[in-house]
Amino acid sequence: MRRASRWLALVLLLPLAACSTDTETPGLQPSEESPTTSPSATPSTSAAPAPSAPPAPEETLPPVTGPRSLPGLMREEFRPSRIRYGDVIEETDRYTRYEVTYRSGDVTVSGVLLRPRGRGPFPGIVLNHGYIEPSVYVTGQGLAREQVALADAGFAVLHTDYRGHAGSDPASPLSRETRLGYTRDAIHAVLALERERYVDEDRMAMLGRSMGGGVTMNALVVAPGLVDAAVIYASVSSRYLDNVRHFAEPERPDEVAALYDELGSPEDSPQVYAGLSARRYFDRITEPVLAHHADTDEVCPFPWALDTQKAMRRAGVDSQLEVYEGEAHAFTFDWQRSMDRTIQFLRRRLG
Repeated sequence: MRRASRWLALVLLLPLAACSTDTETPGLQPSEESPTTSPSATPSTSAAPAPSAPPAPEETLPPVTGPRSLPGLMREEFRPSRIRYGDVIEETDRYTRYEVTYRSGDVTVSGVLLRPRGRGPFPGIVLNHGYIEPSVYVTGQGLAREQVALADAGFAVLHTDYRGHAGSDPASPLSRETRLGYTRDAIHAVLALERERYVDEDRMAMLGRSMGGGVTMNALVVAPGLVDAAVIYASVSSRYLDNVRHFAEPERPDEVAALYDELGSPEDSPQVYAGLSARRYFDRITEPVLAHHADTDEVCPFPWALDTQKAMRRAGVDSQLEVYEGEAHAFTFDWQRSMDRTIQFLRRRLG
């Protein structure tokens, strides 16, 4: 496919180098080939099998800093899968919402997909939700307003649940705590969505809120050229240890203890934790990025957004930070304005 080829070309040319309104806490009309009755139904068909997206040559990548790291993820080969359509959740005069699953390597991941009415091809967007306790999470939770707004605007929307959530396969604590498993799932979601016949593979985007903003930044540095534009809302820090100390240490001490046992303490192994920070690899980002953040965010401190914006600009990223005075982390009175800006940005950048 054209996008896979473009992604590979971009990688080869590179130089060396937690939450929404739905109880989050930090921390085709159907096509003839698209089943609509059973989550285990066969996948929709595509014109031709899509090639995998191989990793860049070793000499073009930053060094691996530990047993689990973003540079390690950069060396993986991501293989696109077909989306399997399950039950129809909702039908309106503008879109149809399905339960779906797709493959992320050896893991099955659940989610919801909103297909606009008409033949397309439509621009596609993958949504990465913020932190919701996996034991209470239900499929499609976390970005309900964004799903509808983007589908109404003519986007094919795939909201990934991530591994360990809803109907997805289980995830190990370390895969969750490092966010590397979620990053794999976001990348594979793009590769799956762009295979659908009604999606324009040359107009793909990603949006993440809170923890999902961190997942989105990870995906941008791991897979340059995967999408054409990205949006982050009220994002966690682009420095990994900020998030561990702010959220995980007080809320999930047992998981943090296991993390430190596996990777070493931050004091003894600083490079290991630097290797989990997207900020360190911002010079790999090739896409324009729009960020939204409230100056009174009570969950993800506003200085994090300023630090991320400064780091992106220093790295040469085409980035823009929109600041909302007096707003909350979940966005209330200014949410519509933020979505209007998001849709305008995506339409302008995706063409």
